[in-house]
Amino acid sequence: MSRLQFAVCVLSFCAACAGPTSVDAGTAPAAVARESVKPGINKDYLDPDLDAEKFVQRFETESREVFVERAAILAAAGPQAGQRVADIGAGTGLFTVMFADAVGPRGKVYGVDIAPAFVDRLAKLAAERGLSNIEGVVCGEDDVRLPPGSIDLAFVCDTYHHFEYPSASLASIHRALRAGGELVVVDFQRIEGVSREWTLQHVRAGLEVVVREIEDAGFERVEQAAPAGLRENYMLRFRRR
Repeated sequence: MSRLQFAVCVLSFCAACAGPTSVDAGTAPAAVARESVKPGINKDYLDPDLDAEKFVQRFETESREVFVERAAILAAAGPQAGQRVADIGAGTGLFTVMFADAVGPRGKVYGVDIAPAFVDRLAKLAAERGLSNIEGVVCGEDDVRLPPGSIDLAFVCDTYHHFEYPSASLASIHRALRAGGELVVVDFQRIEGVSREWTLQHVRAGLEVVVREIEDAGFERVEQAAPAGLRENYMLRFRRR
């Protein structure tokens, strides 16, 4: 697929969001706050000159916990053959490719990211590996831009703290999930006096706040043990109410 064809595909897919649907959207909270909780958090990713390859060295390295524990995280997320999964904040495509293998040719994985350069890279990865079940989506700052009821599982890894408008972004995920669909969130533990200074400065909220925000957005928490290897990160699972 050429870059132009891929761009057309992304635009066509996003346009489908406005189409009619029979999915129940009435269970999500009606009021959605549109106020930034961390202004500028996505500045680097909105840079039109972003070099995606440089981020491979940052994201896919043994010093990054979610990279080291990627197999355990994928297993705990529990993708099933034939499912439709959204990797939200796909970045360099690490988990997108793993999900594509897990759901198989009858399934589908949407690699969703705010940075067009990452989505372009994902298209190249899919072509190189012959993964026709991957589709890239350039999302908005407050909207994942997926059609209502289009996914079974939403996966957000080290990306929730980049939700500048969490209420609006969560509402869009809620709409995109089918009834009973699930949301899995992996993010940094933020604990005063325990977490690294970088985490305390970069990550705006701890686990309790994150859980409350997601539950307020129309989700219920599902109890699940996190992979044993996670130390700096937590893993949460929610079901769409």
